[in-house]
Parts: sequence; structure tokens; C-alpha cells
Amino acid sequence: MYENIVVEVKDFIGTITLNRPDNLNVFTTPLANELNEALLELDKNKDARVIVIKANGKGFSAGIDMNELKNKTATEIYDTITLMERMNLTLTSISTPTIASVHGFAVANGFGLVSLCDLAIAAEGTKFGATAINVGLSCIGPAVSISKLVGRKRTLELLLTGRIILAEEALEWGLINKVVPKDKLEEETNKLAKDLASKSPLALQITKRAFYNMSDIPLEKALEIANQAFTQICTLEDAEEGIQAFLEKREPNWKLK
Repeated sequence: MYENIVVEVKDFIGTITLNRPDNLNVFTTPLANELNEALLELDKNKDARVIVIKANGKGFSAGIDMNELKNKTATEIYDTITLMERMNLTLTSISTPTIASVHGFAVANGFGLVSLCDLAIAAEGTKFGATAINVGLSCIGPAVSISKLVGRKRTLELLLTGRIILAEEALEWGLINKVVPKDKLEEETNKLAKDLASKSPLALQITKRAFYNMSDIPLEKALEIANQAFTQICTLEDAEEGIQAFLEKREPNWKLK
């Protein structure tokens, strides 16, 4: 079904693997379309309570394929970039939590993809960078999400210098959640994914939607969204089941999403 990615679902974990290792998993229009489609399909899949995005090859992604930008008019470039950025909107609009599992490097649009996942784990020494400025371009697109994580000064530093930061510094800045040894990346990613998959799928979905809806709005409105979400969760059968399972010292039997 897919030519540029590999998709599988196992143990309530949906996994999307970028699979253009010979081209450093650079983003082409087909890859972007397939990734967007896979995210939407997994979000509808009751057996996928969490989505992991990872990559085959030496690194996560080296950004956009420069061939996508050559010999095009301004209108054609705008249409191409808009098409590629569609997955970014999908990442924050779908209800299923996402985890980026990153190794080697994630630069330019690859960096943007990591910053848009809900959570991110990286192998030690993984390189991150908004590197497009080094070839006369700009990572202004990825900067939209990166700036929400690290603020204006650090985002501008990355944008204007194009410098590479390692996973350890990315963790310090709040760009990722955890740094692990290279040989433990898959194990630690699965551990986190299984932890999320063990929660109430409906509670996770409502929490994620409410979080993004209440971001960047006045406190009063944000609290109202949070209050409505919490009320909705409390009325779920999963809430009653979770409390009862806790009292009975057993594993909860969650409703499917």
C-alpha cells in the first residue's frame, strides 16, 4: 500500500517507519502524502492507541528533497510546501498520541516533524538543526512549532545560524523528552508507547484535544476548555472502570477508542 513508509500495528501500538534510507529519508511529496494518510488511518484504528514515528537508515530525516523546489514558480513552490506541511496540521489535530523515536539526525523538516510529535525520545548524539539557512533557504516552517517549545531567542538562534545541537542539548532546551543510549532507543520507545497504550484511550484522546485547543489562548478560556474536558472524562465508563480496578487491585478493562 505504501512505497515510502512502513506501517504496522501490534499490541495497541501503531508504528510508522520512514523508509527512504538511501535518500536519508528526505521529504518528497509522495512521502509526505503517505505519512499524512497513515496518521489519519491509524487515528481511526481502534487497535492503535498510540502512534510511534521512527525511521530506517542512518538517521531520522534530512529535511526536504531539494529536487522538490527546483525549476518551479513561486505558486508551484507554495503549493508543494503547503502539501508537505499538511501532515503537521494532522499531527496536532488527530486524537491519538504520537511519539517520535529519533536517531542519527533530524534536521530541517525532519526537525519540524519531531517538534510536532506529542513526545520525543532520541538516541545519544542525535543531531538536530534548522539547517536550511546554510544553503540559502530557511526553516521558517519548522520554526512555527519549534518556537512553541523553546521560545523566540533560541528559535532565532537555530534559524539564523543553522547550527547543529546534539540530543543532550535538545533535551535541556525542552525539544525532546528523553535521551537514551543508542542500543536502547527501540526498547525505551516501546516502553513509553506501552505505558501510553495501557491508559484509557478515550481519556488520552480527550486530554490531547483539550491541550491543543487551550494552547495560546487567554487563561479564562483555557481553563474553561480544561474544565469541560475533565468533566467529559469523568463521565466516561473508563473513569468508573479505572477507579473500580484501582480499588480491586486489578488491571482496568478500557473501552476501545
